[in-house]
Amino acid sequence: MSAPAPVVWFVVPGGFDDPGRVSGGNVYDRRVSAELRTLGWDVRIEEVAADAPDGDPLEHLPDGALVLVDGLIAIGSPAAIEAASVRLRVVVIAHMLADAFPDPDPAAIEGERRALPRAHRVIAASAWLRDELTRRGLVAPERLVVAAPGSDQAPLATGTTTGGSLLCVGVVAAHKGHDTLVEALARLGDVPAWTCTFAGSVSTDPGFATRVARAASAAGLSPQISWAGVLSPRELDGAYANADLLVAPSRTETYGIAIGDALGRGIPVIASSVGGIPEATQPPEAALLVPPGDPAALGDALRRWLEDPRLRASMSAAARHAAPARRRWSDTARAVHSALEALS
Repeated sequence: MSAPAPVVWFVVPGGFDDPGRVSGGNVYDRRVSAELRTLGWDVRIEEVAADAPDGDPLEHLPDGALVLVDGLIAIGSPAAIEAASVRLRVVVIAHMLADAFPDPDPAAIEGERRALPRAHRVIAASAWLRDELTRRGLVAPERLVVAAPGSDQAPLATGTTTGGSLLCVGVVAAHKGHDTLVEALARLGDVPAWTCTFAGSVSTDPGFATRVARAASAAGLSPQISWAGVLSPRELDGAYANADLLVAPSRTETYGIAIGDALGRGIPVIASSVGGIPEATQPPEAALLVPPGDPAALGDALRRWLEDPRLRASMSAAARHAAPARRRWSDTARAVHSALEALS
């Protein structure tokens, strides 16, 4: 008789698998949980309200249990992590720094300061984040493991012949820099035949989304911009298939799942040189990086892309050549698996 599968309790934000609530952290948790099962783990999901956990989300778990905790839950319940660290084997997934977003919550910063040092292992979603956690003294280097996001193997994008099909994927919120992109696109009034599809939720920060849409309209960009909202997996595949270029104008980013998805389909990238994006935009010949929050620099990069067919050809060739070797979600899960196995 074979031995029972090892058990890991995975504490995640409520609704993490809701297709209408797409975020990088939710995608990461969902894909890692599925891949861990293929590696032989008995993954037991525990959903918790990330913004207002009801009591201690870990208190009912059996003594000695191995528990994987999403970072949102961990920093929202630091007392629970502190208590659990003496009776459970706690591994926290760090998706982002608590002070990375505009107007950071002081309670989240304090929760991060309390929770992360008490975890037995911390999984960082990029090498950049690992280095930041170490530099800030939040986690000792020997307790950190890097498990960067992966991508699925997918057909190479067909795109267009002109390079003018632009795609921006991500929740419409200030940290993603959609306002910077709209300002950059407004500088391309003399460049013909381009369109830009914005794929992502507009409900996370509706005030920001409304302001950006109004700015695009005021700049006369409405005929060329499509606000697609949250796309189904099939719809998103179609958006990638038709894209010539992914634009990622983020002000902060741990890694950039959309960047990996695009490059995995042979789609070049123009993105902000911030956080873990340089780590994600490999090979470097397939990307142009610009300072975050700089519409002039982003506009210049877009103009180069649209007006220089030789640049488009070389970037596209580099992306297509490297696409088959992109990191996969199975690679991500194996890194998580090794961290869990070390505590088993």
